[in-house]
Amino acid sequence: MNDSFTRRAFLTSSGGLGASAVLASLWARSARGASPSRLTVSVRDAMLAHTGEHDCWAALKRIGSEGVEAAVNDDLALPGLFHAGEKYSLATDAGITRVRTAAGAAGQKITALCMYNHFAERPDKEVELCTRVARAAQALGVPAIRLDVVPQQLARAEFLKLATSTLAKLMAATESTGVAFAVENHGSTTNDPEFLRPLFAGVGSKRLGLTLDTGNFYWYGHPLSKVYELYEMFAPRVFHTHCKSIGYPANERERQRPMGWQYAKYHGPIYAGDIDFGRVVAILKKAGYTNDLCIEDESLGKAKDAADILAKELRLLKDLR
Repeated sequence: MNDSFTRRAFLTSSGGLGASAVLASLWARSARGASPSRLTVSVRDAMLAHTGEHDCWAALKRIGSEGVEAAVNDDLALPGLFHAGEKYSLATDAGITRVRTAAGAAGQKITALCMYNHFAERPDKEVELCTRVARAAQALGVPAIRLDVVPQQLARAEFLKLATSTLAKLMAATESTGVAFAVENHGSTTNDPEFLRPLFAGVGSKRLGLTLDTGNFYWYGHPLSKVYELYEMFAPRVFHTHCKSIGYPANERERQRPMGWQYAKYHGPIYAGDIDFGRVVAILKKAGYTNDLCIEDESLGKAKDAADILAKELRLLKDLR
């Protein structure tokens, strides 16, 4: 995930065939100085129901998305991809083929799979589930899997130790797939760089990185200038993104705010918030990032024109990529 980590080394350490899918999507960074590829502009599947369309593929077309992050449950079903008469699943080869065919016919990429993990409660079960999802992702050509790393009732130090050992087991179990795992920064734990840094260092895998949620670092209370510092700090480890923003009053932007301070009042579309996405894209591209810019607009529930809002957000990202 850094300048000294070459494409050849990645292929060697991850298993040639399995790693090739990840390299194609995420590792255009080996040729320093080369023009970076255009980033895929995508949306979380959870946003699609707000469009009012009858199926997910029609919703993606209407808003101008090029890809989608798909949530996957314990049965490897994809409940957020809705279509009349069809229930999508990655549990079988036939199911994977149906998903691939449907996405291809719609002109869409599945840029990431999204898991809702319970590492604190069932670590061994999570290793098993994540391994199954990684194998499905490899077969489907999905480069990254978004992870929840949440302590539940465990103390921070105890959970860090558990999470580190469990994710190390997961990296070993999925090495042949070459698929990347991307911890989302959210909540009270993984928005804290003092948790993320020892987690990544302790696991010691180049396939473990971040789903960079641009809004969550800001939500946590970090001043806006520090938010950009955090983007730069973790950019070499970003495998996937959630693009969202908050528009705080000018006198609140550079102070350390309480976690979640008046989020419901001030969150909104990325074009109306404080975060400069031109700067975000520049930071990511400088680090060699090549996957997606994925919209996660949590303000859509109060919007009557959600499809138009999403389309405008996607157009903004297309202009910046």
